[in-house]
Amino acid sequence: MKKRIFSGIQPSGNLHLGNYLGAIQNWVKLQNEPVLNASHNNAGGYDSIFCIVDMHAITVPQDPQKLQKNTLELAKVYLASGIDPEKCAIFIQSHVKEHAELAWILNTLTKISELERMTQFKDKSENKENIAMGLFDYPVLMAADILLYDTDTVPVGEDQLQHIELTRNIAKRFNSQFGETFKIPEGIVKKETMRIMGLDDPSKKMSKSAASEYNYIALTDDAETVRRKIKKAVTDSGSEIQYSKEKPALYNLISIYSALSEKSPQEIEKMYAGKGYADFKNDLAEVIINFLTPLQKKMTELTDEKVLEILRKGAEKVKPLAEKKLQEVKEKIGFVL
Repeated sequence: MKKRIFSGIQPSGNLHLGNYLGAIQNWVKLQNEPVLNASHNNAGGYDSIFCIVDMHAITVPQDPQKLQKNTLELAKVYLASGIDPEKCAIFIQSHVKEHAELAWILNTLTKISELERMTQFKDKSENKENIAMGLFDYPVLMAADILLYDTDTVPVGEDQLQHIELTRNIAKRFNSQFGETFKIPEGIVKKETMRIMGLDDPSKKMSKSAASEYNYIALTDDAETVRRKIKKAVTDSGSEIQYSKEKPALYNLISIYSALSEKSPQEIEKMYAGKGYADFKNDLAEVIINFLTPLQKKMTELTDEKVLEILRKGAEKVKPLAEKKLQEVKEKIGFVL
């Protein structure tokens, strides 16, 4: 049996390099690379399930038309990046109703105190009077997403590890109360691209909701926009191109350069020995443009109709897994079927 991974991204627009390097690039590798402990040496990649989590997206207000557009655009990014629907299941979360049903059942086992400790909720809920219940309950729906498919590993960013730990606790609690039902998943983080930080502030994560467009490189940015943003990216004191956490701005820029060029940070340091920030930034901009240009071309070649067909086939592929797991859960808790 192959090991199974599950992961997803919200269709909230302005997908950026941080999303790609922190998640999608890694997914492409995972679908192809050999799986440790697989029963066959040539088993190929992981049994991969990649979701567009539109139910998570509506935990904050969304324009309905933009949400539909963003959902299809995100699917195009998946496909253009190399996620292969022949090797993986790619689908829209709301197309598989078992996600919502299992989330409700898991809610009955999750403690309010656990959800109040979630760092992301704290960050987004300074004014609790305007916060909807969905944002508070977001981690339980995420747990349902993962547990529904007997997921072994979840590729996530560092900021999501707390949610994975909650998922593990909920699964253990259910298993203890009702008998062995859920696999206990592991979160995996690709260290090199753990967190891509903002170009305008290397102390904060690159974010599509940032106030300034100079925080991020959007996957839809044209060449001149990329050059302008990289030119304005903050740097550290001094002039030496050095890969050190003591120089967080350069550390971030070199990490991006390395991830897109497949050159090690140490190689990049040597390339720019004796050179200044201007040379480094000019070359970094071209590395990004050389990555974005073919990606954008592939995206424009994908029609909405073709993408929707792939997404619906993906949902049909995973539905039997979801239905089987939910039926087992319902039987365990005493529902009459």
